[in-house]
Amino acid sequence: MRKPLVAGNWKSNGSYAANQTLITDLMGPVGELGRVDVAICPPFVYLDQVAKLCHGGSIALGAQDVSDQDRGAYTGEVAADMLREMGCTYVIVGHSERRTLYGEDDTFTARKFAAARQHGLIPILCVGEQFWEREEGITESVVARQLDAVLALEGIEALAEAVIAYEPVWAIGTGKTATPQQAQAVHAFIRTRLEHQNPAVAQKIRIVYGGSVKADNAAELFTQPDIDGGLIGGASLKASDFLAICKAAEQAG
Repeated sequence: MRKPLVAGNWKSNGSYAANQTLITDLMGPVGELGRVDVAICPPFVYLDQVAKLCHGGSIALGAQDVSDQDRGAYTGEVAADMLREMGCTYVIVGHSERRTLYGEDDTFTARKFAAARQHGLIPILCVGEQFWEREEGITESVVARQLDAVLALEGIEALAEAVIAYEPVWAIGTGKTATPQQAQAVHAFIRTRLEHQNPAVAQKIRIVYGGSVKADNAAELFTQPDIDGGLIGGASLKASDFLAICKAAEQAG
């Protein structure tokens, strides 16, 4: 049985005061949840603050991105070992906003995945199609291509300790959500594709859904057999909504 994961991606949001209020409101209730893993991914500049606020509790720390390079002359980059030193457990790689807004391709994303693993971080590898790709009926080929870049570089065994997040680009921050059936179909495709290479890894890996997950749709999404939690955007910035999503994941698990 895969333990669900709910990870909050704050994106470029937060302030010292707002962060403290949010984490304070989350700490106690999250501590009462025993059948779901919970993580928070704040902007880089707030990692130290959030790490201290979460210390001793049940909320894991994650980062929103990572450099594909180790320390050195890479101005503006944050290396994987720096994130580990800050107390990060998880790191998001290949988020659709990195791919579409900043032109990060599949090969570059795979290198980031490799850098994260090399330094003991758990990558949350994001894959997903744009609206026109779904309309063209090529969702599976797009997702397969994104997965294959990581598999070619790292091999199937590298996914054993990773997380995959399926996030249809057309459903991120738009208020649109893939139906539970649409999401499940892609999750099942991912798991089946991995199963052809290594059944044990395919059954172990958590595949979470990201794309306008809210308190009122989380339960139906999380009860799908291949959806193992969520990568949550806007709803992770409000304690009551995020807690409702975490509870839905626990109940489904």
